[in-house]
Amino acid sequence: MARSRPLLTEAQWQKIAPLLPKPPKHRKGGRPWIENRRVLEGILWILRSGARWQDLPEKFPHPSTCWRRLRDWEVRGVWLKVWRAFLSELNERQQLKWSESFLDGSFAPAKKGAAESEKPSGARGRSGWWWSTAAVFLWETTFTLHPRRKSGSRRRRSRRSG
Repeated sequence: MARSRPLLTEAQWQKIAPLLPKPPKHRKGGRPWIENRRVLEGILWILRSGARWQDLPEKFPHPSTCWRRLRDWEVRGVWLKVWRAFLSELNERQQLKWSESFLDGSFAPAKKGAAESEKPSGARGRSGWWWSTAAVFLWETTFTLHPRRKSGSRRRRSRRSG
């Protein structure tokens, strides 16, 4: 049986709504803007269920609308603002134990569907774990990453070739 109640309570929506971008105004009209709450609930349904975008139930906006808004909000830093707002509220209520917080670095590498007997592909994509971890640090710190230096690499080459 399908759930008929909304994924967000009214109290949660009242806290999130001001943090979401307002609908753009177009001079020439265009397709009406689908309200943020319905789109957010579609995104939450996907995240909660783990389903594919194309399996989004019809009571939510079209999957491409939800996906596009998810992407745009990520680019604009909306998710970070929402996350920080909820964290600061929990912190004010003293419901967070910062001494018990940690960053989990465990992960299982994906084999990209290769058979066990096949050699691994030479092409490697970016590790999702590394980039998501790096994104958290970049959001929360002001450090500058300097490029690595290749120290001693010339010396090793000259010995081999000589």
